Amino acid sequence: MRNFKRVIFALVALLVVLATVVFVLENQQPVALVFLGWSAPQLSIAVPVIIALLIGMLIGPALSWLMVLRRKGRRQNRPV
Repeated sequence: MRNFKRVIFALVALLVVLATVVFVLENQQPVALVFLGWSAPQLSIAVPVIIALLIGMLIGPALSWLMVLRRKGRRQNRPV
């Protein structure tokens, strides 16, 4: 069963990588972004989208980790 889970995980990871590569190859149009007065150089439209994806992949687990720590803190401070 453990090997089956590893194979499924590897297939899902491979599909995500493949979808990302296809997205990058299909979106080669240059775009210039402006945010709060800061302007980025013209890059392929896939670059800002991939950067946003990576930032989201970092923020999501970090927030869930903070929630777990908060719950553990509440359990320890609870009167018995």
